[in-house]
Amino acid sequence: MPATASRTMILLVLAALGAAAHASVVTSALDFGRDVRPILSENCFYCHGQDATKRKGKLRLDTLDGQRAKDVVIPGRPDDSLLVKRILTKDADDHMPPLDSNRRLSEEQIQLLRRWIVEGAPFDGHWAYQAPQRPAEPKVKSQGWVRNPIDRFVAAKLDAYGLEPSPEASRETLIRRLSLDLTGLPATPAEIDAFLADTAPDAYDKVVDRLLASPHYGERMALPWLDAARYADSNGFQQDGDTYQWVWRDWVVAAMNADMPFDRFTVEQLAGDLLPDATREQRLATAFIRNSLLNGEGGNIAEEQRYVLLFDRVDTTATNWLGLTMACAQCHDHKYDPITQKDYYSLLAAFNNVPESGTAGYITAKIRSADPLLDMASPSQKASKARLEKELSEAREEMKRQQAAWELRATTGEDAVADGAVLDLLRRCAEQDEKERNEKLRKYFEEKVADRLPGKPAQAVKERENALNALKDDYPMVMVMSDSKPRDSYILNRGNYESPKGKVSIDVPGFLPPLPPEAPRNRLGIARWLVSKEQPLTPRVIVNRMWQTFFGLGLVKTAEDFGVQSEPPLHRELLDWLAVELRDSGWDIKHLQRLIVTSATYRQVSRVTPALLERDPENRLFARAPRFRLPSMLIRDQALAASGLLVRTLGGKPVYPYQPKDIWDSLAITKERDFSYPQSSGPDLYRRSIYTFWRRTVAPADMFDASPRQTCKVRASSTSTPLHALTTLNDPIFVEAARALASRVMALPVHDRLGAAFRMVLARYPDEQESARLERSLAKQLARFQADPRAAEAFLAVGESKRDPALDPVQLAAHAAVCLGILNLDETVSRQ
Repeated sequence: MPATASRTMILLVLAALGAAAHASVVTSALDFGRDVRPILSENCFYCHGQDATKRKGKLRLDTLDGQRAKDVVIPGRPDDSLLVKRILTKDADDHMPPLDSNRRLSEEQIQLLRRWIVEGAPFDGHWAYQAPQRPAEPKVKSQGWVRNPIDRFVAAKLDAYGLEPSPEASRETLIRRLSLDLTGLPATPAEIDAFLADTAPDAYDKVVDRLLASPHYGERMALPWLDAARYADSNGFQQDGDTYQWVWRDWVVAAMNADMPFDRFTVEQLAGDLLPDATREQRLATAFIRNSLLNGEGGNIAEEQRYVLLFDRVDTTATNWLGLTMACAQCHDHKYDPITQKDYYSLLAAFNNVPESGTAGYITAKIRSADPLLDMASPSQKASKARLEKELSEAREEMKRQQAAWELRATTGEDAVADGAVLDLLRRCAEQDEKERNEKLRKYFEEKVADRLPGKPAQAVKERENALNALKDDYPMVMVMSDSKPRDSYILNRGNYESPKGKVSIDVPGFLPPLPPEAPRNRLGIARWLVSKEQPLTPRVIVNRMWQTFFGLGLVKTAEDFGVQSEPPLHRELLDWLAVELRDSGWDIKHLQRLIVTSATYRQVSRVTPALLERDPENRLFARAPRFRLPSMLIRDQALAASGLLVRTLGGKPVYPYQPKDIWDSLAITKERDFSYPQSSGPDLYRRSIYTFWRRTVAPADMFDASPRQTCKVRASSTSTPLHALTTLNDPIFVEAARALASRVMALPVHDRLGAAFRMVLARYPDEQESARLERSLAKQLARFQADPRAAEAFLAVGESKRDPALDPVQLAAHAAVCLGILNLDETVSRQ
């Protein structure tokens, strides 16, 4: 969303919080960062901010010295301050913002600026650039509601706005919410029954601990990290060669399950290869940095593409850990944040020592990974590769021996050669044209002679080459990092790699805490700096994204931007408390997630009352639990799990579930490789969505609203179009899951079937009205399929799994159709 639109939406949301919210702002002291800087940033900083190349009138409004110069802001005297005069003037030439800028200050904004000056025009730095301090837990009215410190901060804000928290959700709702949030899978009937029967005070905590310890926890928590890491299974661009980066994906899942401290998680992914005595797993972790698009198209310029990779690494690191839009400083000093071009290229220098060309490599026609590579094959794969390479070498030597013998026979006339040009080559002395002569003779021998000889040497070589290439297609060589090619780094004029300016060395942005003197000037030093105690941004950025996972929105809505253009957080104290708690807990992710999901804030009902809808439409105050649509990957996984089709095996190479038959045909513009979609069969059809092959140029058709995995993305988008419903109603996996779900309940008494299916999906039984609707739907479907048994057979034939032949096809089809409806309920595709 454009900055102007984003700012407008924020103001509308704040306005919608109601009269109590407005009164609290008016009566409390103004805060420069919350109330004034956003106005100046939106309307003034473009021409009077950080970027000296665009600065007008040598005037800066983003610094205290700039504001105090030339009587721009005179504390206590708004009418004498040039800032106010230029805003209010009727002179079109002097009016600020300029009339042609399409920016206008509202009357409320003008009055806020006047009031700020009356109150002494206090100035402080941007809140996110100051190290977080643990705030004192506030006193609240609803003391009995509080379960942990999170609730105190939320309750205090609700008190200030005249609101009360919502009641706790039902146990059925809570176990479904927890299961989906922590594992991405629905709770089973047995798990629901156990929770409902457990009357111990810690029953809820035991469910949380069980889910945090589940091996499927890592699969769920890896998903947003894969988006942020722009993970995919191919390079992108026209050639879109496949890679082996899925081995790194499995490393992420394992790290999440092991509760690897986030500081170690950071260091190993950014600089695992630079650690003393780095292990193979630590080197593998650096595949994070290599998850970029790789251009293998003809005509690309290697050095230009190498800089594209470097720019991507800077942007990914800055967005992921710092929440900064550093890409703006690629061509010029940032217009809003204090990020200079020198800052940008000093950070880029840390990634500029990789022995890479910038373009895609070549392993086979299918696999186009580029050096440096890490061999992650199993011992048996390594043994097979060594054997095949030896056999190929022997076959080639044998063919050379037979070619030499044939050349001798042909030269002496023992073996007739019909091609006069070849005969001439054989008789010619090998001098200046030796290379060309030998190549022509080799080609003639292989194509015309070799397969007439004993053992068919050319065929033997081809067979072994094919066998070796087939092995290499599944022999994991993962793209990782190395600093084995030191290079000088420069500021680039307007980001042009052909126009270097001043030389730079590895360093961090100058407005943030400096690298310690003893820190190595390389990626390892940068990585450790990102998770140092002095770092103001990383802990805030990470806990904000964690909160976003559980509440749909972060405490800072702009999860990708914590700079001065970001949204000021309503819950600044809670954000800082969580940031300090994460850092001081030893960067323990599960510890913080446990705090969040055991809070009373998390356990509220998600019901939206008319009053809350009017006062807080986006639920920014958390007077209720959020309700939002599940990510498409989890909608699919939920259907598979509820139906009993899900194969819960962890890890492994990507799989190819149902997709439109010709989904990749647009890539088949040459005969270099086959782009037919290689649909899986058997168990691989029913693996979790995280293991689906992700082609950058053509993402899976059933993964709506998913990140394209081409650039770093830390905030999911959510749209609502008919295509989503068409997918969940017609995609083979949903139709097949509905049939399997129906098969699970067909053994039950007739009147129990639909209620059981409903519960397998939603963790609760339908109420009386819902049951009646389900029964009416079943009757309608029965009438339909009884009238057209062939339609029942066709409906049941969808999907590879076999149906139970003992079940009546009309009854099964009717129940499957109702189950498909259950899988498409709004409640089913929502997390509430």
